[in-house]
Amino acid sequence: MKLRRITYNISMLLTLVAVLLSSCSGQSNERPLNVVFFLVDDLGWRDVGSFGSDFYETPNIDRLAQEGIKFTHAYAASHVCSPTRASIMTGKYPARLHLTDWLGGRRSYAFEQLTSPNFLQELPLEESTIAEAFQEHGYATAHIGKWHLGEDPYGPLEQGFDMRVPNWNKGWPNAGYYAPFELGGIEDEPGQYLTDRLTDFAEEFITENQDKPFFLYLSHFAVHDPIQGRSDLVGKYSQKLASVEEPNTPSFILEGNPDDLQPLNSARLVFLNNQSTHQDYKVLPDRTVKIKQHQDNVEFAAMVESMDESLGRIVDHLEELGLTDNTLIVFFSDNGGMSGANFGGASRIVDPSRLNSAFSTSNLPLRGAKGWLYEGGIRVPMIVKWPEKFADSDRVVEEPVISTDFYPSLLEMAGLPMDYGQALDGVSFVPALNGDSFDRGPIFWHFPQYSNHGMQSPGGAIRLGDYKLLEYFENDTVQLFNLREDIGELNDLSRSEPNKAEELISLLHAWREEVSAQMPPENPNYDPSQYPHSSSL
Repeated sequence: MKLRRITYNISMLLTLVAVLLSSCSGQSNERPLNVVFFLVDDLGWRDVGSFGSDFYETPNIDRLAQEGIKFTHAYAASHVCSPTRASIMTGKYPARLHLTDWLGGRRSYAFEQLTSPNFLQELPLEESTIAEAFQEHGYATAHIGKWHLGEDPYGPLEQGFDMRVPNWNKGWPNAGYYAPFELGGIEDEPGQYLTDRLTDFAEEFITENQDKPFFLYLSHFAVHDPIQGRSDLVGKYSQKLASVEEPNTPSFILEGNPDDLQPLNSARLVFLNNQSTHQDYKVLPDRTVKIKQHQDNVEFAAMVESMDESLGRIVDHLEELGLTDNTLIVFFSDNGGMSGANFGGASRIVDPSRLNSAFSTSNLPLRGAKGWLYEGGIRVPMIVKWPEKFADSDRVVEEPVISTDFYPSLLEMAGLPMDYGQALDGVSFVPALNGDSFDRGPIFWHFPQYSNHGMQSPGGAIRLGDYKLLEYFENDTVQLFNLREDIGELNDLSRSEPNKAEELISLLHAWREEVSAQMPPENPNYDPSQYPHSSSL
């Protein structure tokens, strides 16, 4: 039992007293607010129709955006999954938690100048989670889908959830998306698809708890790899792809490492992209990798639509049970889309005939991908629907928010007290929902590891207003962008606006000190000659 539970009975007693006083004064009590948190894995910012995709079909998400409030500058706290999920659970930055990479983490290599610090491999039990906050105030709580915040005894049941499905805490579906799933707690039949099956459990939980407040955390494994779409939808998108005009732009571009002593400029990258030395799909010479430019993966498109169907089923089920008006729905992704392949195994070579299994989507007009601090890795789609307060919303919030902000926001919306013993980095975005002036201040990122999905150095970032600064840790390289004028992060302003760069660097360094951020130590076995591919032209 966690120490903070000592305060539970006092909190419940105070709540009961408040209810009795309200009854005695003749006041009517509103129905408690149910919460459905619909979390998608690896869904890019432009992988939704209402956020700009013209290939993937997401009618249910688009309907939610029309009926709710769309956040166009929403961010994950990390460009990989586990740190973002920890930030949602706790309201804390991953750097403060010392949980800064996906659990297990990428192995280190001799050719890397730095090495990963010893980050946590589970969400500590002494942390106060959003699920516990709801549970301790009488909510039924359920975690359905992906956890990836620690193996038992650090699973959902120890972190505030009454039930979990499946009995599997890792970050990927054990045997893929087709039955048999080989996941504890899920009975399956031939022909079943995992995204659909998880939705069955979500509907059952809502039905069983329709007469009491509930917090449902439906955390899909989709659209994370393995990239396996439901067969009927794969057929649909194969026909759709055959009917559209083929783009006249490259299918892939090269990205280099901006922290190199002599970073490759855009002209050089375009030149190398046409050379024989850079035709394979692997870690390429000069620390370059390929980034997908078109949304044309039919398997991935099918995964997106089946995930959209899941949301539609949940929304319809709430309506059938008469729960729509007092149920808050949050739609979010844990990081950007996988436009760059996974090279956790640095010697991996992707067969050109199987590119759809390695590159899921395009994040354009955003730069980069999952695993990168560019916008393509951290900006994600976000929608909040709160019918009780906003019956006809269809509004857009352009102010930046980040995943740490869910903790205080959800509690405020539900009218529940904050746990003031929990050091929070989140800021409630409720004023933004109300249409009031909202400025949550600077947003920070810290990733002291190399990523599976690119050869960029470990680094950090800050966004303040329209400006975003990135700092890399090998050679202390800095990049500065004005996102309002340059959403693609192509025009580095660090030299032309040195005062702004210095301002943001100072804020970033002060924040790192405040949260005791771990920095990557020098690699004692550093040997650049071990890089898997030699330098090019």
